[in-house]
Amino acid sequence: MGFSPRKRTRHHHGRCRKFPRDNLKNGTPCHLTAFVGFKAGMTHVVREIERPGSKLHKKEAVEAVTILETPPLVAVGMVGYIETPTGLRTLTTVWASHLSDEVKRRFYKNWYRAKKKAFTKYAKKAAEKPQDIEFEFNRIKNNCQVVRLLCHTQMRKLNLRQKVAHLTEIQINGGSSIAEKVDFGKKLFEQEIPVANVFAEGECVDVCAATKGKGFVGVVARWGVTRLPRKTHRGLRKVACIGAWHPSRVNRTVARAGQQGYHHRTEINKRILRIGKKGDATSASTENDLTEKSITPVGGFPHYGVVNEDWLCVKGCVAGSKKRPVTLRKSIVPPARRSHLEPINLKFIDTSSKYGHGRFQTIEEKNKFMGTTK
Repeated sequence: MGFSPRKRTRHHHGRCRKFPRDNLKNGTPCHLTAFVGFKAGMTHVVREIERPGSKLHKKEAVEAVTILETPPLVAVGMVGYIETPTGLRTLTTVWASHLSDEVKRRFYKNWYRAKKKAFTKYAKKAAEKPQDIEFEFNRIKNNCQVVRLLCHTQMRKLNLRQKVAHLTEIQINGGSSIAEKVDFGKKLFEQEIPVANVFAEGECVDVCAATKGKGFVGVVARWGVTRLPRKTHRGLRKVACIGAWHPSRVNRTVARAGQQGYHHRTEINKRILRIGKKGDATSASTENDLTEKSITPVGGFPHYGVVNEDWLCVKGCVAGSKKRPVTLRKSIVPPARRSHLEPINLKFIDTSSKYGHGRFQTIEEKNKFMGTTK
């Protein structure tokens, strides 16, 4: 019942409801705590496990992994928050002087018919009166306890139909003061932020995403209730008694048919096994597999295509369908097991075709085996 009400989420791309706890006294430098990627598909890897005491110790294991394409984010603003007894309250928002069209589209319902005047007055003010913008930065430095950076995705770098950028807030943690956080975020304005600047290989991250939609389903699939006996009248995939005479209503805890899927979910502690670089033709090669190959499988990822930008290889599955934006956040709850401390030891990354029983790792390998064809 903790996930009730099971209705469609309002947050198509994952939303961080909470960020890691910040501590200005632990001496860590200023850093971002989240990133946005796009789900490309799944494959599998072979890894040598180093886990003393386990039956898998010093043995190879095949593990399912998810590939997320992560083009660099662009910082376009900063928000300062004041802590109040009832939660965080926004003090002020500062925007960059120049915003790209893909993020401006986010502020219009119909870009084609719009006059495209968003932020023109703000840009003029920033050019003519820079002291007013600096005054807002000083307000954040003097009054706020939480600083977050406004970043947007670069949709033109992806092979997707969508042109509207996803705008998200990313908290700045670390540093010794709020002023240091503000200066750190200010330097990132209008700059590209690669995923390697936020996460590292072997790190555990939390994944916030909207799950696959399943539509309207019954109580057996939705709540896992027991089917009724075969001779039951008027159907057997039902809840037999939905309540007493009094109170004369159906309680909210009674299993009922309805929407299944397209719910916002957060999965914790998914380990990053590899971070791939844009343009690296050997990004999916390992020491044991010297074949020069990129992460895109033969024929491309089904329903996605080719991965051209930076990418992450995350152990296990990730919520959502292909092409869906996924928010990755630095881990909040430390992993219960110590498996996140063991070496990665990647021996093989599979890039065979995902459209059938893939046999070849590269197109060149397939052409060499098949020979001349008509």
